[in-house]
Amino acid sequence: MDCASGSRSSPVPAGMPDPLAWFDGMIDHCCDFAEAAKAQGRPVVGIMCEFTPREIILAAGAVPVCLCGGSAATIPEAEQFLPANLCPLIKSTFGYHVKGSNPFLKCADLVVAETTCDGKKKMFELMGAMKPMYVLELPQKADDADALEHWTQEVHKFKEHLEQRFQTRITEEKLRAAIRLMNRERGLRRQLADLMTGNRPPLTGRQLIQFKSIISGIEADLQQYERALAVYRCADTQPASPDRHDPEKIRVLLTGVPIVHGAERVLEIIESAGAVVVAMENCTGLKPILDDVDLNEPDPVRAIARKYYHLPCSVLTPNARRFETLAVLAAKFRPQCVIELVWQACLTYDIESFHVRKMAEEELGLPYLKITTDYSPSDSARIAARVEALFETIRARPSS
Repeated sequence: MDCASGSRSSPVPAGMPDPLAWFDGMIDHCCDFAEAAKAQGRPVVGIMCEFTPREIILAAGAVPVCLCGGSAATIPEAEQFLPANLCPLIKSTFGYHVKGSNPFLKCADLVVAETTCDGKKKMFELMGAMKPMYVLELPQKADDADALEHWTQEVHKFKEHLEQRFQTRITEEKLRAAIRLMNRERGLRRQLADLMTGNRPPLTGRQLIQFKSIISGIEADLQQYERALAVYRCADTQPASPDRHDPEKIRVLLTGVPIVHGAERVLEIIESAGAVVVAMENCTGLKPILDDVDLNEPDPVRAIARKYYHLPCSVLTPNARRFETLAVLAAKFRPQCVIELVWQACLTYDIESFHVRKMAEEELGLPYLKITTDYSPSDSARIAARVEALFETIRARPSS
């Protein structure tokens, strides 16, 4: 692509669709993909967490689709069965199940759960009464010498379960092909995230998080990632335009809970207050794509298990790798503050925020703000006021 062909007002060459427009229709594209796959006899496997290894599902010939709910509209139905003071992500997901309004959940031949937080574990029991369910047992002592061995055995058992359920054989060749596909996807998304390291990022954080599909390994998505990289890398060679980022905007490192599709409200509030979220450490951001699966390891199942077990989730204890990751991201993306988002009743992230604040303020020398909320917009004005106050404090600091 010729970088000189773009206009001053947009990095996208005239007459060519913006790759972002493709992901505007992400749900529709994924529905079409899932329907076509089902018509070809491929099973659909719903997943609820980044710990579930997509490579195993892909190697079984199945379609891995994320089922996490991001809508407040389904929560009232869920609260007929679940406590009101529960994480909104759990309630929203289960509400879709109760209403039967998630087409991916309805067509799923299997739902894969995992023993992460207690709320999800018990919700899975209710959902499992009506949907085929497989539970992965996640060891939670991150530094225990036996933990990785136990998790590797869990991944092996998961592989065997898919082989039996779908009457297929997951060969080493299929596993390695799935690893290459997922490594390619992770690599492209890392490159897109790296666009935010510059002084004038070509994307907002809200736009960056849009470059993500709920179904993994769709070739059309990967091609759009490649197009986006060509388009937005070119943007750095063009003169500044009104829609490009103001370098005076506050650079934010966002950490905490996942921001699933439909639950981007807080991210939008932050950027509307005069900021750009240059890095998102969470599970819908950088956390799951920082590492690839090692293709050089002789046992591909062990290699897959190792990659996924290294996710620095707050359910692990201790969770030292999260703080190592935050230090690396702070050095790379040069934020001016750390904002942590915690969903109401997400106890592991809420408690771990004590250590995040301490690290941000004492080690990184950055102002820190914790936002605890749910999916309801009722507190949006309060959140905006707190964010604006933080940014005013940062702007009032003497420049170094």
